[in-house]
Amino acid sequence: MKKILIFSFLLASIQTFARGEKELINQQKKQEKIIKSAHNKGKITELEYDKLMNEQQIIKSSIRKAALDGVWTSRELNYVNGKLERAEKRLIRYKNNSEIY
Repeated sequence: MKKILIFSFLLASIQTFARGEKELINQQKKQEKIIKSAHNKGKITELEYDKLMNEQQIIKSSIRKAALDGVWTSRELNYVNGKLERAEKRLIRYKNNSEIY
């Protein structure tokens, strides 16, 4: 009975990490689309666009590095998620600044 319980717990945790990876990848792609859209609409400057896109490249490389071994630890998930949250806050700040272009 204990073996079945432990096996089911491990299986559930693996599924959670796999789902987390897909959610992070989708969130990164969504952010990239929003950045490109904001740039095309003129809501962010060329310099801000370059900074945000560079940050997206760093996030992509972090996701690739974390996925190399095929196992996503909670530390890796939190690390990438923190990068995505900071990028989101920076994008909001750039889009809502009071500068006139």
